[in-house]
Amino acid sequence: RERFEFGGRDVASWFPRHMAKGLRRMRLALRRADCLVERGHIPLSGRNPALQEALGIRPHVLVLNKMDLADPRRQPVSAGAGPGGGGGGVTGRAQSDSPVPLQVVPMVARLVADGPRYHRAESSEHNILVIGVPNAGKSSLINALRRLHLKKGARGQLGTVPPVSLTVSVPPGKATAVGGEPGITKAVLSRIQVCEKPLMYLVDTPGVLPPRLGDVETGMKLALCGAILDHLVGEDVMADYLLYTLNKQQQFRYVQRYGLGQPCNHIEPLLKHVALSQGRTQKVKVLTGTGNVNMMMLNYPAAAYEFLRDFRAGRLGRVTLD
Repeated sequence: RERFEFGGRDVASWFPRHMAKGLRRMRLALRRADCLVERGHIPLSGRNPALQEALGIRPHVLVLNKMDLADPRRQPVSAGAGPGGGGGGVTGRAQSDSPVPLQVVPMVARLVADGPRYHRAESSEHNILVIGVPNAGKSSLINALRRLHLKKGARGQLGTVPPVSLTVSVPPGKATAVGGEPGITKAVLSRIQVCEKPLMYLVDTPGVLPPRLGDVETGMKLALCGAILDHLVGEDVMADYLLYTLNKQQQFRYVQRYGLGQPCNHIEPLLKHVALSQGRTQKVKVLTGTGNVNMMMLNYPAAAYEFLRDFRAGRLGRVTLD
């Protein structure tokens, strides 16, 4: 297929109420911020221009997550991540033994030292606002930095912090909740210490999408990366768009994974094969002339979810959506 037909679907209006409230509170938190750390999965579509417009000019670091799942031939990382005032970018996974946490604190410290701190010049502590779209790994990055620099939670899951006032700092033994779907962080949390030298606090914030996405395709890319709940978009159309993208980028690992003879141009035969090979069936009641009859039918929604899950786990190859 040369182009994808969205059939009038609109995913651009998904804007839960907690996002609007979170954006207002983030503007208030900006007054104490020395630097912005933006977390994202997708280099271009995964960034929220409304955040940069609302939060003004500050030193800005873009941290791209899950780069081990990205196509190494398609990594458009900008050297100047911020809209002004200096910036940088790092890529990888938020694990304490990966290069990402090792680079973030020194980079932030350098940017803050080189840039104006306005009315915060007399303070030696660094206050960092962590921003990004939903489910981009903001909380995971904070936890990884704490494990690396404060040696907290190295052997198990860190504790959680309830939403509290921005003026209260979280003790070193606490951290922030993480999850595999958007919307885990629904309020601007208190400051979380991540480093002693330099003394650095990060503020975890809720993932925020713009009130209106630029186009439906951008929304589909965000949905494939988990920034929008699957059922709000539809697993069937998401799976079809994923198949279209894989074929367009000549990524045919799904053919081998599902035992297909050749690439599929449409989603129906692929989902049928996945459902048959993995036993994805459901009992359906059919009304006939002699009464109700229970029949076993292929579960296409379950097959579509399996296809999406394989993509997100990297089992269909390394893919960059932008």
